[in-house]
Amino acid sequence: MPKSMTGFARSEAIVEPLKIVWELRSVNHRFLEVSVRLPEDLRRFEPDCRARVNSLLSRGRIDCTLKTALADGFTQKTTLNNKILGQANILQTEVQEIFPDAHPLTVGELLRWPGVLIETNRMDATLEKAVIESLNDALNSLVIARKSEGERLVAALLERCNGISKIIAHIRPRIAEVEKHQYEKLLKKIDKLSIDLKPERLEQEAVLLIQRLDISEEIDRLEGHIQELEEMLCVEEPIGRRLDFQIQELNREANTLASKVQDGDLTRDSVDLKVLIEQMREQAQNLE
Repeated sequence: MPKSMTGFARSEAIVEPLKIVWELRSVNHRFLEVSVRLPEDLRRFEPDCRARVNSLLSRGRIDCTLKTALADGFTQKTTLNNKILGQANILQTEVQEIFPDAHPLTVGELLRWPGVLIETNRMDATLEKAVIESLNDALNSLVIARKSEGERLVAALLERCNGISKIIAHIRPRIAEVEKHQYEKLLKKIDKLSIDLKPERLEQEAVLLIQRLDISEEIDRLEGHIQELEEMLCVEEPIGRRLDFQIQELNREANTLASKVQDGDLTRDSVDLKVLIEQMREQAQNLE
């Protein structure tokens, strides 16, 4: 069954002394767009993260965020990176030679310099394994969430398809009745205007009127589109773009039908038809 493009998943893991948390958010998008936010010392996992998302999902904007923090009861071991600190000192000296009035860096500014502080218990093989396993857990949860939301959307779309089928079933038997009524109105108008028409000419006018108001083809095409939609909603593959096109075709036929009907009941039916199609269009935008 088609999946939704919206969903959220969260996965936590403890690797002493750290707690790692993946948060994945998925929203609608025409294509697959992956955004990855990682701590600076874990940036090398970005290609792997993107590859895993691409292997499981085909559409949507996916925001992947990895956060790390000290687990409860642990303290962070931090040392100075003397190499980076020395480079910062050389740069400071060069700047002061150009701008003698420049103030030297404070201790706080030096400690905030990128790479000056080394968190010695941040990286090891166990942590790397936990990052990947936690990402896989979050991705699996996201796929389940999108599938669950997709099932709800498909049920809602099938319900609208059923509503459209009921409207079509109400309209079809009335086509001949409406055409007869319009023909009688034509005869009354001709009689009221005292127009003397030959039978052949009257027959031509009647045929033109019926052709102009005939909605049989629109009804047939609407039925065909609904049947295709119902079949499409049962397949196990992404259908979002095809579904969007099919609903556009439904809307086109509904507009043509609405422009032709000259009967109060059929006009109300055509309005209800367009309301259901618009609801389907909004829901279909969420499907992968």
